[in-house]
This record gives sequence, structure tokens and C-alpha cells, in this order.
Amino acid sequence: MVRLEAAVRERFGGTDVLMNNAGIQPGSSMFGPMENWQRILGVNLWGVINGSQVFAPGMIARGRPGLIVNTGSKQGITTPPGDPAYNVSKAGVKAFTEALQHELRNVAGSRLSAHLLVPGFVFTGLTARGRSEKPDAAWTAEQTIDFMIERIGAGDFYILCPDNDVPRSLDERRILWAAGDIVENRPALSRWHPDFAEAFTAFAEGKSPK
Repeated sequence: MVRLEAAVRERFGGTDVLMNNAGIQPGSSMFGPMENWQRILGVNLWGVINGSQVFAPGMIARGRPGLIVNTGSKQGITTPPGDPAYNVSKAGVKAFTEALQHELRNVAGSRLSAHLLVPGFVFTGLTARGRSEKPDAAWTAEQTIDFMIERIGAGDFYILCPDNDVPRSLDERRILWAAGDIVENRPALSRWHPDFAEAFTAFAEGKSPK
């Protein structure tokens, strides 16, 4: 990463836009191979940290307006069961990017802003899983980037992308329910707890939980 930053600086004079987008999702289980956990965290979380730490100081020093966009995931916010290492990595990206934006807006002379891209279902090499045609529920990568650019222009930090299956309104209810587990002292991941299935369904439809 240090060599890459130096090469960009030598060829172009510096960096104006950094997008930490590398990610893998080979699958994981709570007590599965440690190598899987280390690889997922190494790419998904440490890739973002390394990229930001290496590139941001030079971007600040340039004194030019600039952007750092880190790719998170809805799984890093609602943390559904099934792939804990991926969830941990993307939850870490969220926390890191929030801290990065706070840092950038408080550094004298900084004209950079950080943004957290939270894609929906996007048809890419990561999500294709052997399919050659885009599922109807998915957005294309181009749709996602167009949406990202529009929301950066509007000043959004959290760029929460819908797709052809899940509208923003449902994402918002899912995120609010996840936060409500703490506030309401519900069981962890209560959205998937049988005792709360009916309450979550009602909440997702816009009704207040009892």
C-alpha cells in the first residue's frame, strides 16, 4: 500500500479520491477455521485501515478537496446470523469510518471528507456465486456507483443503498430494530428470535413494537 501511494504521487502528483473497496466473503462460522477469520478481517477491515492510514496524510497535506469512501455492508449494522467474521469486519469498517470522518473534520487544513458506502444487493463477482445473469432483485455496480455519487453530492456520510428488492424504508426499520435490541434490552439478534418474530414483522410494517 505504501508503494502504491508513492507510485500514485509520482505519476499524478497525489491522490484526490481514495475508495477502499476490496472485500471477500468466503464464509465463516463461529468456531470455524481461524485462517478464515484472519483472511476476512485482513482484507475487509485491515485493508480499509491500511489504505486510509497510508493515503490520508498526503491527501490532507495537498490542501485540496478530497474524498475517502469505505465500503461497508448492511451486515455490519444489523449483523444477521450466518457469517460472523464478515459481520465483524464490516462492523469494524463502520466504526473506523465514523472515527475517520470525525478526525478529518477536526484536522486543521483538512479539506477531506470520509463516507461509508452501504450497498444493497449488487451483482458483482463477490455475489454472483456462479450465476451469469443478474438476479432481478439486484442492482448493477453502475447503479450503485451512480447512487453513491448522487448522495456524496448531497453531503451524505451514510450512503445507504436500496436495491430492487429492499427499499430504504425497510432497511431503516431493520436498522432501528437492531438498535432497539440494546435500548429495549431484548435478546441479541432478536429479529431472528422466535419469541420476537411477530413483533418484528409488525415493526417492519411501520407499527410500533408493544
